[in-house]
Amino acid sequence: MNSTFLHGLPSEGRDRLMACSHEVSFPAGTRIFDEGDPADHFWIIRTGAVTLDLQAHGRRATTVETLGHGDLLGWSWLVPPYDWRLGAEAFSLVRAHDFDAKAVRALCDLDPAFGLALTRRVLEVVARRLQATRIRLLDLYAPHGSGEMQVPQ
Repeated sequence: MNSTFLHGLPSEGRDRLMACSHEVSFPAGTRIFDEGDPADHFWIIRTGAVTLDLQAHGRRATTVETLGHGDLLGWSWLVPPYDWRLGAEAFSLVRAHDFDAKAVRALCDLDPAFGLALTRRVLEVVARRLQATRIRLLDLYAPHGSGEMQVPQ
């Protein structure tokens, strides 16, 4: 499996991680998960695209990011209370490796060095997505991308 998410993980741990997975596919338009649902799986996308969305009260869900080949879909499985923070939908036909989150957390408990390495990889994903979201917000709300928010007078 060729995934940037898995790079840097010890090979033995990576093999055990892959043993906790199986291949799945989602047709375009399939809701993979909704915000607030239990986060009991995560995926590494092999092909296709998935949109992450945020539900604002009384409004249609807003896409906040699109994921593709090699990307990690889902990190909420690693952080209690293990509920999704966003929603996800298959934008196109998606093929992915589906991981059982409970089994992976148990694997991390059995091998703390692997658990730390995996947690660091997930944290890198979260930090990258947070930075991308910050930039999008600045583009939306700051005048000319200056990073300063205008206050109405």
